[in-house]
Amino acid sequence: MATLPLIMSPEAFNESLPHDDILLVAVVQQAVFNSHHIRGSILVEPAELMNGEKPAVGKLPTKEKLDVLFSKIGLNSDKHVIVYDDEGGGWAGRLIWTLDIIGHKNYSYLDGGLSAWLKMGLPLSNMNTDDSMPKPTTFSANIRQELLVSKEEVLTSIDDVESIVWDARAPEEFNGAKVTALRNGHIPGAANLNWLELQDRENDLRLKPLQEIQRQLNELGISKDKKVITHCQTHHRSGLTYLVGKALGYDIKAYDGSWSEWGNDPEVPIEI
Repeated sequence: MATLPLIMSPEAFNESLPHDDILLVAVVQQAVFNSHHIRGSILVEPAELMNGEKPAVGKLPTKEKLDVLFSKIGLNSDKHVIVYDDEGGGWAGRLIWTLDIIGHKNYSYLDGGLSAWLKMGLPLSNMNTDDSMPKPTTFSANIRQELLVSKEEVLTSIDDVESIVWDARAPEEFNGAKVTALRNGHIPGAANLNWLELQDRENDLRLKPLQEIQRQLNELGISKDKKVITHCQTHHRSGLTYLVGKALGYDIKAYDGSWSEWGNDPEVPIEI
């Protein structure tokens, strides 16, 4: 199989089907999957990608949970994962981040996901018409601790001129107007570009041109010469900003504790 791009159009993907080396993953709710999905998809529910323990519910699941998940869906080192969701890339990006954390490097994002697929009228299946079943493997996750960002590392980055925090939340969360934790505002020195600003809502939730996104980021000081840490409330929306950072060639990591950890800690600094 030829090397596939990180960002793959629905048109190109549709022409490449089927292929035994591809593991097609839909990160959607069970009800959505039951109703419609791309034929041959394997379901990963969003909750399976998160630890779920308060306050920082978005942290990486345990190795044991990841082993169960990736064994269940049939992941192995030979598979090229193509992932999509139904919301413009947040959950898909979260899965790609997780694959990076466990050292699986062969993956692509299906640009626009279900929204673009539906708009194009490409073939869909549901639970009554698709008999594709995952072929379980015995997967053992190797957690790459160096790719995980702790609260302490974020604290250190605040005074590092070579680092910047990319806050993917909405402006009203960033400026503290919207209450989402015990304390509200943002990490000192962070730059705010809402994840929704990366999506072309006139083009079925596909990504905006990467050159356009690059210009927006440069204006905010989120440049390629910086070490970038991205986050949102639970590292769901920042799944997309992480993915876009990778597509642009950034040195980017994600803070999975996100604001649900930071905003509920009375000891860390915040700005409003």
